Amino acid sequence: MKKIILQILGVIILIPAVGMATLRIENRNADGPSILFPGGEMTSGRLHTGPEPDWSFTDEIQLVELQLNDPMASRLIYVLEAEGRLFIISGYMTTMLGKLWKEWAFEADRGNNQGVLRVDGVRYPRTLVRIEEGDILDGVAAKLITKYGGAPSASAQAIAATRAGIESGNSWVFELIPRDLN
Repeated sequence: MKKIILQILGVIILIPAVGMATLRIENRNADGPSILFPGGEMTSGRLHTGPEPDWSFTDEIQLVELQLNDPMASRLIYVLEAEGRLFIISGYMTTMLGKLWKEWAFEADRGNNQGVLRVDGVRYPRTLVRIEEGDILDGVAAKLITKYGGAPSASAQAIAATRAGIESGNSWVFELIPRDLN
């Protein structure tokens, strides 16, 4: 009887595991990420040319697609605008989960920081530059609190605590600056 129960339990665990692994493998060459799995190179959508847009429109967007070129992979990520500049945030960087799940951030910080941002079907070539200090972090922290923390406004204490989390390395902030394709 124990043997049958263990076999049934094994099948119950094995089927979803194989299914998830298959979906992850299938999605690695897709044109962009899915909600659960990283994707491949983002090839569809108009390539942005011309002056930088007013990034404040991203206040209404929760997630954007970000592709790093080395290794060629894309993922969904939080985005925010502060003081007219565009940023992405990667949290939990000092945890085991962060170290496993946020491999892209470690790659970008090591110098594999060339990529493409896709927002509403438009692709923007970008270079990711990690910001670890400076006055801009106050604006980034305030926007992070109001946009993703659900607070109507950010208090000075909340901004200081969020900024301290960034400066300590728990959360990483990358500015997405334009990249010339020529």
